[in-house]
Amino acid sequence: MALKPLHDAAGLSEFSAVTFQAVSGTGRAALGELSDASRAVLAGDGFDHRVYPHNIAFNVLPHIGDFDEEGISGEEWKMIRESKKIMGLPELRVSCTTTRVPVYRGHSESLTACFDKSISPREARTILEKAPGVAVADGPENALYPLARDAAGRDDVFVGRLRRDTARKNCLSMWVVSDNLRKGAALNAVQIAELIG
Repeated sequence: MALKPLHDAAGLSEFSAVTFQAVSGTGRAALGELSDASRAVLAGDGFDHRVYPHNIAFNVLPHIGDFDEEGISGEEWKMIRESKKIMGLPELRVSCTTTRVPVYRGHSESLTACFDKSISPREARTILEKAPGVAVADGPENALYPLARDAAGRDDVFVGRLRRDTARKNCLSMWVVSDNLRKGAALNAVQIAELIG
């Protein structure tokens, strides 16, 4: 949602991402495990994790799916393949690390996208403000940026922290957040059905 309007304007050539995925992406048992584990940690008690390979409470796990012989997880391969397919760019270069975080609902991503043409943060902001289904929350000087808690229960994909990449030319960095249950599953299914029907 955030990259397609920018691609249309400047030609996306590659992007790298680190995802911060909520436990609801794993299912109901994971939600219960986060609650139970959090109570146990706060009480100073031990906890036997069941859903994840480590305790998720107050932790970040760089592990979603099985790892292959190169150390790339199933979720990372899924993100690479789906990004190319959804964007219609089979040659798109994608690099990612997917993590599970102790958040109930709302996936977040730190993205750095590189383009064929130069695009400034201001231009990107203007493009994204006009994009359907995208809401820009970009005023870091006033602590205004997308938060997983604020995205919960909402349909939009929220984008903020738009800035030039400090290492590469024609690249922008940004923070993207959405409700993974609403936008990532339910709303996408409805919108696809509407397009087909």
